[in-house]
Amino acid sequence: MGLFRALASLLVLHLLRGSNASLVQLNDNGYEDVIIAIDPAVPEDGEIIEKIKDMVTAASTYLFEATEKRFFFKNVSILIPETWLRKEEYNSPKYESYKHADVIIAPQALLGRHEPYTKQFTECGERAEYIHFTPDVVLGKKQNEYGPSGRLLVHEWAHLRWGVLDEYNEDRPFYMGTSQKIEATRCSAGITGTNSVYTCQGGSCITRRCRIDPTTKLYEKDCQFFPDKVQTDKASIMFMQSIDSVVEFCNEKNHNREAPSVQNLKCNYRSTWEVIRESEDFKSTTPMETPPPLPAFSLLRISERIVCLVLDKSGSMGLENRLNRMNQAAKHFLLQTVENGSWVGMVQFDSVANIKSELIQIRSNSERDTLMDRLPTTALGGTSICSGLRSAFQVIRNTTFPLDGSEIVLLTDGEDSTASSCVDEVKESGVIIHFIALGPQADEAVKEMQNTTGGKYFYSSDNAENNGLIDAFAALTSENADRSQKSIQLESKGLKLINDAWMNGTVVIDSTVGKDTFFLLTWTEQPPQISLWAPNGTLIEGFTQDPDSKMAYLTIPENAQVGTWAYNLQAKTNSEILTITVTSRAANPSVPPITVNAKMNKDTNSFPSPMIVYAEVQQGYAPILGASVTAVIESENGNTEVLELLDNGAGADAFKDDGVYSRYFIAFSENGKYSLKVRANGGRNAAERTLPLNRAAYIPGWVDNGEIQGNPPRPEADENTQASVESFSRTASGGAFVLSGFQASASDDLFPPSQITDLDATYEDENITLTWTAPGADLDVGKVQLYIIRISGNLTDLRDNFDDALQVNTTDLLPKEANSKETFTFKPGNILEENTTHIFVAIQSVDKNNLTSKVSNIAQVALFNGETESTPTPNENYSTTTPKRNHSPGVNVFAMVLSVLGSVVVVTIVVPLFVS
Repeated sequence: MGLFRALASLLVLHLLRGSNASLVQLNDNGYEDVIIAIDPAVPEDGEIIEKIKDMVTAASTYLFEATEKRFFFKNVSILIPETWLRKEEYNSPKYESYKHADVIIAPQALLGRHEPYTKQFTECGERAEYIHFTPDVVLGKKQNEYGPSGRLLVHEWAHLRWGVLDEYNEDRPFYMGTSQKIEATRCSAGITGTNSVYTCQGGSCITRRCRIDPTTKLYEKDCQFFPDKVQTDKASIMFMQSIDSVVEFCNEKNHNREAPSVQNLKCNYRSTWEVIRESEDFKSTTPMETPPPLPAFSLLRISERIVCLVLDKSGSMGLENRLNRMNQAAKHFLLQTVENGSWVGMVQFDSVANIKSELIQIRSNSERDTLMDRLPTTALGGTSICSGLRSAFQVIRNTTFPLDGSEIVLLTDGEDSTASSCVDEVKESGVIIHFIALGPQADEAVKEMQNTTGGKYFYSSDNAENNGLIDAFAALTSENADRSQKSIQLESKGLKLINDAWMNGTVVIDSTVGKDTFFLLTWTEQPPQISLWAPNGTLIEGFTQDPDSKMAYLTIPENAQVGTWAYNLQAKTNSEILTITVTSRAANPSVPPITVNAKMNKDTNSFPSPMIVYAEVQQGYAPILGASVTAVIESENGNTEVLELLDNGAGADAFKDDGVYSRYFIAFSENGKYSLKVRANGGRNAAERTLPLNRAAYIPGWVDNGEIQGNPPRPEADENTQASVESFSRTASGGAFVLSGFQASASDDLFPPSQITDLDATYEDENITLTWTAPGADLDVGKVQLYIIRISGNLTDLRDNFDDALQVNTTDLLPKEANSKETFTFKPGNILEENTTHIFVAIQSVDKNNLTSKVSNIAQVALFNGETESTPTPNENYSTTTPKRNHSPGVNVFAMVLSVLGSVVVVTIVVPLFVS
């Protein structure tokens, strides 16, 4: 167990946090090491830097007051792309990179759509990934639509840092309140305004009151809430921070629990301030007595990539074909992964280290060939990792380049009892360490380096057919390069063949890639017979054979033909392992390529806590929906599990249709290291790109002195915003995690059903119909035994005292397999209060061993009809909170047959239809 306690601390080497790579620290109430990165695709504009400073300075003051004098921005680094000219005031980054960016200034995700958003795909209360602003937003060109950028930054920072959600809901902008009126989804409910349809054409604008949709009983699709320009309510920043009076988050006293806001649905109807109060930030601070200082800024310009390979050639590398596999992977890195313009050096080590190459700038194949010729050919001696690292430091110091921000790729398979002697040196160097662990003993060698920062961690077993080593090197693209320069992995596959078998397959090259398309084949015994066909049926020849490294490779000149490429590999021996890797680059610098990024929710785990796999599929910043995504998870000894990832908003997937595909992983087989690889495929017209979720609220306009002053209408979804995506294929390494505490004898049921998070309810013809995604007996795998459905007329009672609420008879409800769509219709239960206006419903799942899930999200239905309206005149205007009604008050009297645990009760409920 001592080994695994050591491993539990090791993984700090590559990331400060598993779910988020941010470097932000909270020190004396101030946020330090905040990184705002300008994307390389943004044209040079010095005004952007000044506007970023203005935005952060304004945000710091607003944040301080909004959090009761608790938080402010202390220092911020602005990352400037390499494409911008050098200036004297620009310094070089240290650990800072685009991977660590908290705010990214980049072109819009889809043409014409400038919505700010936070990439947030975990649960309520968990930190998000990054904030995305377009240059127009930072420059103040969208202030009318989204409000001042400083306030906007605080709104998004609350998403990013504390995991709160929006107090609005674009999918459910209105709801039927207990007031028996249709209300705009907002917090607080004291925010006043007008519900109106506002249309403009040819410079003429028409305002009319909203009509009732006969299906939803709510306002029609084009109805919008226009807030009054002058307000008195102070909350909430997560609804509309652009309102002048709004200076705080909703709390228990003013939180609108009725509204179907995303915050309510995802955070169990808690206010945003309640969630913030539960954060580590809040618990570790007290209010300040004096105003904070202004933020300090550092301007850091990205420069050339500096990377040194530090490769283990000790005696143990002669086992399991490790040395040759390392050389295959390193050659792939040198031939295809590392970008032109990068500087690359090489160190090899056993019991001592040797500098095999000083830094060489990669300009052509000549430099790549020179480095490949210097890879090790024999494996002998002991293991001295510190010698290798110190030699790499010397390689970098021999140039004018600083150690800060330089990269070392360290590959080792062995243990080293002296590794602790250079821990402090590594910490202080400023070098980014990427660690590739090969074989089951590798991690122990660098366990003392747990506090180094910024790098990536990969693990590869000795199973060559999983292609893990090449995947790791292929993932080491520059964090700071433009997307168009990065190598993108399209295929990675291996197969163990017996009796002259064939390895056949296809790989799709779509129009977003095709430049520098590279095919790499490896074998363990003899070169196979290679056949490769282009989509037009042409047989492609010309593979370069490298028999010493047992590999062959081919680069397609210019842009590869779009379509499906087919390959057939025939083994020449009775027992053979073949692999194929295909990579490419963006075909057009102005068209973002389709990419997939994969990771786990944490780097170290204690059994039996489940892991969560995430895979993000996108084109540029636009999510891609409808892809087929699978995860391949390999244990230390080569046990492999394949897991289908889903974007269904259920189980481990927090948000439906956000382009992030997720799943729980619980199929642990042993202690130690597990590696992750993800495959994503899209069939023609089966996938589509869309806008990111968690977008800032668009302000349609303001009501000023009874008149609507409208903003330009937001662009409607069209072929540019929700376009079908052509066929594509991608693979990506998701790094590794370490498991400890595994007990093979633990045969008991350890995992309850996952929480239902997408429960929805509709009310029609005196029936309530529920829909939800079925959980599994073990989280999201298998089938539960039964559902417990309870109802109440009081939301808080149901949430806080679920077991005491009225239970619905579910005898006829037979659970389906996990991730199936469940539907159940019933008559409402015996509501004791005759003036009840809403029924609230929640579900708990139970497996065969009586393990129960968490209580689901709470769904609600209104028990009265919506408001009815007379047809308005075409240009009729109004400025009341809700539309005028030209009818008389009345009541709706109906009888409900109540089915509760087998009993039948008839109750007559009298409900007002409306209030005049």
